[in-house]
Amino acid sequence: MVDAGAAARTPETRPGDGPATPRPPVPADVLTLAVDCGGGGIKAAVLDSAGTAHAAPVRVPTPYPLPPRLLLDTVADIADRLPTAHRVTLGMPGMIRHGVVVHTPHYITRSGPRSRVLPELAEAWASFDVRGALARRLGVPAMVLNDAEVHGAGVVAGSGVELVLTLGTGLGSALFDGGRLAPHLEWSHAPVRRGATYDQYVGEPERRRLGDGLWSRRVAATIDGLRPVFRWDRLYLGGGNSRRITPTALDRLGDDVVVVPNSAALVGGARAWDLPLA
Repeated sequence: MVDAGAAARTPETRPGDGPATPRPPVPADVLTLAVDCGGGGIKAAVLDSAGTAHAAPVRVPTPYPLPPRLLLDTVADIADRLPTAHRVTLGMPGMIRHGVVVHTPHYITRSGPRSRVLPELAEAWASFDVRGALARRLGVPAMVLNDAEVHGAGVVAGSGVELVLTLGTGLGSALFDGGRLAPHLEWSHAPVRRGATYDQYVGEPERRRLGDGLWSRRVAATIDGLRPVFRWDRLYLGGGNSRRITPTALDRLGDDVVVVPNSAALVGGARAWDLPLA
């Protein structure tokens, strides 16, 4: 559930645009509905400003085909099963700018990741203002970011250059500098080898095909290749498949690489509101 009375208390500005400005302190009793939208499932929880959940998370399979209205209906149904919240954060795959969809890779398909793209869904999602529609539907301030960005908000220390990579259906990423979110890049769609994109190279289908051992070697090689590009101070590996990286591969990565729990995707929903203001 959501509480419309909080609308005047919390800004809905997206972090990451313009000079970094600290946000004002948030009262400890402000609750956030954090929604993590993936290719295979949609999970949500209600958390306080410290990131503590106030009820067990609720997860439902991602319904397909998935036009924008059905996503809003699904989130609203989940919200009704959870404690009342004062604001909502939603993370979803794809290029999201200021809460508006530029491109989303899964929700424009007939039955989920790597299935046929439906032109009518591609048209419905293009330039769809998810933040505005979600705020109107739930009656509270909304923040909508790429899902890896929300995941990153749950783990970054706010010091130096921090890169977050999420390993799941594909490869997600988010970059932070001093806690400030950088503009999102879908560089995982770029080719890495023999025409395959990073998404395809280390995504879930290849992990199933290769097994964890060979797949982990691919992940390690990918990180080695990215190191001179980003020159990060800290790299966080999250997402459901990060726990499948073998110990041998992890030892190769170095002390500046940290595996973080997938629960960060929900904790980040609360902490995203504390990122420096645009």
